[in-house]
Amino acid sequence: MSGFDPFPDPFSDPSITKETQNNQSSLVDDYNPFAKTTYQNEPATLQPTNTASTTNQQPPQYAASAVQSITQNELQRRQEELERKAAELAAKEEALRNLEGTVKQPNWPPVPSFCPFGPCLYQDINVEIQPEFQRIVRYAYYLWLTFVLVLFINMLGNLVLVISGANNSISSLLSSIITFPILTPVAFLCWFRPLYKAFKNDSSFNFMVFFFVFFCQLVLSVLWALGITAGSCGLITLTQNLDKGAFVTFFLVFVTFSLILYAFASLLMLIQVHSIYRHTGASMEKAQAEFTSTVLSSQQVQNAAQQAATSAARQTMSNMFSGNSGNRNNSEPRY
Repeated sequence: MSGFDPFPDPFSDPSITKETQNNQSSLVDDYNPFAKTTYQNEPATLQPTNTASTTNQQPPQYAASAVQSITQNELQRRQEELERKAAELAAKEEALRNLEGTVKQPNWPPVPSFCPFGPCLYQDINVEIQPEFQRIVRYAYYLWLTFVLVLFINMLGNLVLVISGANNSISSLLSSIITFPILTPVAFLCWFRPLYKAFKNDSSFNFMVFFFVFFCQLVLSVLWALGITAGSCGLITLTQNLDKGAFVTFFLVFVTFSLILYAFASLLMLIQVHSIYRHTGASMEKAQAEFTSTVLSSQQVQNAAQQAATSAARQTMSNMFSGNSGNRNNSEPRY
C-alpha cells in the first residue's frame, strides 16, 4: 500500500490509544467485588396528625334553597291531604259496614221532633248512590223541590187574580189549591223515587216508570207554562190580565217565567237521564225480566192474586148454584 491512507482510523492515534488504556486499567484496579459496603437504613418518620381537631370539626351548615323549601312544603301539604282523604274513605266504609248490619232508620221527610208524625222512608244519596250518579240524583231532588215551589207560586198567582177581580179566577184558585197537595207527594213517589231506585239498584224497570211518569209531567208543565190548563198562570193568563195593574202584571210575569224555567229544566233532566240510561245497559227486555222476577214472584202479589181467584171462583159457584136452585123451583108444579 502507499503511505497515504485516504480513510485514516481516528482511534489509531497514539495519544488517544494510550489514554484509553490508562483509564481502563484504573477502573479495573479500583473495583473490588468482595468489598463490603454499609448502608444506613434510617426509618421514615411520619408527621402526626391532629385527630382530635379532625374529629371535633363540624361539617358546614346546609341551607335549603327557596325551591327546595317550597317543594318540601308542597309534599307535606299533599301528604296531609292524602291522609285526610284516607280518613274520610275509612269513615265512609265503616258507616257502610254498620248500615249493612243494622236496620236503616227512616230519615225522610226531615220533620221536627215535636210533629205528630215522623219520617217514613230512608234516603241518603251519599251512601246509597254511586259517586258517578250522585250529581244527577241531587239534580232530580232539587228539581222536585222546585216543582213544589212552582206549584206554590202558581197558587199565589191565582190568589192575586182573585183579589184583582179577574174572570174565572175563583175556579182557577180552587184548582191550584187542590193540585198543590196532591201533586207534591205524587211527583215524589211516582218519578223521583223510581229514579232514585233505578240508580241505586241499576233497575231497568224503575227507569221505565220514571220515563213514563216524568214525561207526562213534562207535558203538563209545558201546558202550565202556556196557561192552557185550569189553575195555571201561564202566558195566556198573563195576556188576558195585563190591564189589572202594574203589581198584578209583574207578579204574573214572575209566575209565568217560573213555569217556563221549570219546564226547561225538566226537559234538560230528561235528556241527561236518558243519556245515562243508554250507557248503563238497561233495556225493555231487562225491565220485563225484573218485573217478572220481582213483582210477579212477590209473595204478597201471589197471595193477593190467589185470594182474588178464590173469591171469583166462589162467586161463580154461588151464582151457578143459586141459578140452578131458581130454575128447579120454577120447574116444580104449583098446586
